[in-house]
Amino acid sequence: MSHDAPEGFQPHTRHSPLTRPWEPIFVQTTETAVILGLRLAEPHTNSRGFAHGGLIAAIADNAMGLSCGLHFPGPNALVTINLTVDYLGTARIGQWLAFETVFVKATSSMAFASLIVTADGEPCAKAGSTFRNMAPKSNPTKPA
Repeated sequence: MSHDAPEGFQPHTRHSPLTRPWEPIFVQTTETAVILGLRLAEPHTNSRGFAHGGLIAAIADNAMGLSCGLHFPGPNALVTINLTVDYLGTARIGQWLAFETVFVKATSSMAFASLIVTADGEPCAKAGSTFRNMAPKSNPTKPA
């Protein structure tokens, strides 16, 4: 299975024990969001050969957390306190899954985000999350 990524994506270097078996994961960073993506392969699927809901939830959580982190100056320690995922369709082996945060609002200690997951450009899930910043108090920057 090819692990190629669309133009603008680079290998994601922030690994975790949970996502290590799903590598390679790719990243594209904008001024306001961190977009994660991967080429769907067998280790990413359920018994029917579709993208596993747990994979979608975990990577969506990761992308939204990293995106929220862009809105805090200096170090932050964001922890998820709420995550919701709605599954809108299926994704199949070989498709490009993109996890794009589309909204972030940050306060001094909390951040809120929403995200769309697409499979070859077609929506297959949407997610929302709330994070608490456990780092010492800081002032968030205003989203553009």
